[in-house]
Amino acid sequence: MLRLSKLTDYAIVIACYCARKPQALHNAAEISTAVGISLPTVQKILKRLTQAGIFRSERGAHGGYCLADQPQQVNVAQIIAALEGPIGLTECSLAENQCQQEEGCDIRGNWALINRAIQTALEAVTLADMVKPAPREIPISLGGLHATIR
Repeated sequence: MLRLSKLTDYAIVIACYCARKPQALHNAAEISTAVGISLPTVQKILKRLTQAGIFRSERGAHGGYCLADQPQQVNVAQIIAALEGPIGLTECSLAENQCQQEEGCDIRGNWALINRAIQTALEAVTLADMVKPAPREIPISLGGLHATIR
């Protein structure tokens, strides 16, 4: 099963909270109370998102954190990469010589195709999209096949 870590899930929740008021500065205590995540965890996530350039911080009595770009300029892939590192389904998707089967593997290139499709899908979803009400149906199209996810 593919699954994001709890910390990455929380990072997306925090980023969406701040995306609702992108011009405002939000302090860690305010965010913690609003989203129901412990203050130390919020602080840890804000530090990582700031280091990645997704958030910016301002010091001082009226300081806080805000998105470094507009919500439509920040995508989910950026947040995942900031918390988890490069997105890759298999070890060989990220680096050479990580798999014992690499020499005889004839599907490595196909994993790269799958990895790129997932990366592209995550890059297509912005924080502006995430703060909108969820659609009831999502149309998808892959390789000439069309479907609707409900």
